[in-house]
Amino acid sequence: MPSLPAMGLLALTLCLPAIGATYHLAADGSDTADGTTPASAWRTLTRASSATLQPGDRLLLRRGDIFRGSLRARSGREGAPVTYGAYGQGAKPIIQGSVAKDSPADWRDEGNGVWSTGWRARAEDRLPTDLTGAVKPAWGVHAEGGAQVSQTTQGDRLSLLAKAAGTAAHHVQLNAVGLPIEAGHTYRLAMRLRCDQPITLDPANLMKAGAPWDSYSASPARVRRRVGAEWSTLVQYYQADATDANARLTVYLGSDLPAGATLEMDSCTFAPCSASELPRADTEVLRGDVGNIIFDGGARCGWKVWKREDLKADGQYWYDRAEQVVYLRSSANPAVTAKSIELALKVHAIDEGGCGWVTYENLHLRYAACHGIGGGSTQHIIARDLDISYIGGADQYSDGTHTVRFGNGIEFWGGAHDNLVERCRIWEIYDAALTNQSAGGDVVHRNITYRHNVIWNAEFSFEYWNRPKTSVTSGIRFTNNTCYAAGGGWAHTQRPDPGGRHLCFYGTDAPASDFLVSGNIFAQATNNALYAPQWTAEQLAQIRLENNLWWQPEGSLVWAVGKYYKQAEFGAYQAERGQDKGSIVAEPRFVDVKARDFRLQPGSPGAGWGAEG
Repeated sequence: MPSLPAMGLLALTLCLPAIGATYHLAADGSDTADGTTPASAWRTLTRASSATLQPGDRLLLRRGDIFRGSLRARSGREGAPVTYGAYGQGAKPIIQGSVAKDSPADWRDEGNGVWSTGWRARAEDRLPTDLTGAVKPAWGVHAEGGAQVSQTTQGDRLSLLAKAAGTAAHHVQLNAVGLPIEAGHTYRLAMRLRCDQPITLDPANLMKAGAPWDSYSASPARVRRRVGAEWSTLVQYYQADATDANARLTVYLGSDLPAGATLEMDSCTFAPCSASELPRADTEVLRGDVGNIIFDGGARCGWKVWKREDLKADGQYWYDRAEQVVYLRSSANPAVTAKSIELALKVHAIDEGGCGWVTYENLHLRYAACHGIGGGSTQHIIARDLDISYIGGADQYSDGTHTVRFGNGIEFWGGAHDNLVERCRIWEIYDAALTNQSAGGDVVHRNITYRHNVIWNAEFSFEYWNRPKTSVTSGIRFTNNTCYAAGGGWAHTQRPDPGGRHLCFYGTDAPASDFLVSGNIFAQATNNALYAPQWTAEQLAQIRLENNLWWQPEGSLVWAVGKYYKQAEFGAYQAERGQDKGSIVAEPRFVDVKARDFRLQPGSPGAGWGAEG
């Protein structure tokens, strides 16, 4: 039995939080209620996200209920975290980032075995006549990554000339700051647009003016707009979930504005308005992207293609970004061939960007096409006893020749410290079940612990990288986790870059210290149980692997420092790399893999390892 390491976050888990107010969320609640009792519970994640929770407050979701959308977390303080949890009896409450399309009326026959979700983005908007409280955004342009854009202004008209195009959306940004917003209120951005080359634009993002660039609108009806040589009108609505006198609007143009194109904007206003002006219920708009289609609770998943003409086999689908419509190949109406159809939208189940002193417990996060829990610059986060499933697959960015998809179970991006993930069950993840990673800017990853989690069918069980070399990593603990069938999930075969690795260590320049991987079970990865081919021997030596159980009877167990090691060569790997002292190679013998029971049978050689250890 391996000796278990002391946990640096023990004091964090034992501290007694200050008790504040408790708020409730129920599927049959009312957003006009006060939320303070189960009988007066709120109904939606939008209302919960807009609540000004204070340190020590708790937001509890009723067990057995499903809440669609995304939850925006709020920060606590030392000794008084904000807690998101459950109340009542039954299964864990579900935060679900998808739209249901399981009625035959949800699908329109497009002919030749192709069906669509039917709704089309509105072709026309009108400039508002009521401009009470309106401000005129003062726009400025920012270019990077080789993009070059010049800006001229004449009266209310703004002109942008693209001298050199960007290759990613953020390479050209049109920004306006100083916009006052109040949580719970609705706002309208209106403008006229034209471009001498036909383009399609994403709507403006309402967000924090500085780092960590939090989104301020949990559920806008986001519509991409085709813009041509003739003037057209765009009206965009936002439901603010924060109060800020200096909010920012950002339009990402780098992937859309070609070299030589001139984009013009006129009659632009930003004003408060009535929520009744919102064009349609948000669930009718497939905003941003659809990263996955989950049929019958995961019995099968959709296969994403990038052009309509590539729809050749049943289950393949294409998302039309301009019209926000899904086209699906099916021999019959999809809602006839499947009882349940969920379209995963481009959202995090929980967005925690910039948050600190937050606890999540006893929740189920699923069907979100970004991350289960995502956001940069976090600290003192505890995620425990969560279920996280069918996450990821959204379009992250395109460079014009290929598109990158993403989605992790729990991601600590950028500067992150003093975070803990324990006793979670995580499965069917497009990328990594658990990860801390960063690029572009000097950051510190410090005191992050992942322990006693059970992971299966994620492309990567644990992924780590940090760069540039002026960043620092220290105090990382990946201990007593059970990891099974990396690469065995829905995403593996349709990825352009299939991985299937338990420990995935991509190219990293930041020095690491006090980095421990111990007491884990790593069983049956599709490709490699340990992947670090780009690392030097010196880099690998910065991580201490010890007292793990490995089982990879076929293929490569380890690919590190440019060399493959099969399971039979485990001893050579130990000797040459100086790693995995006290580790063994043995079949763990789980109780019932098909039933997802990853407890160990009596007499298993894995006793003391994994989530039970």
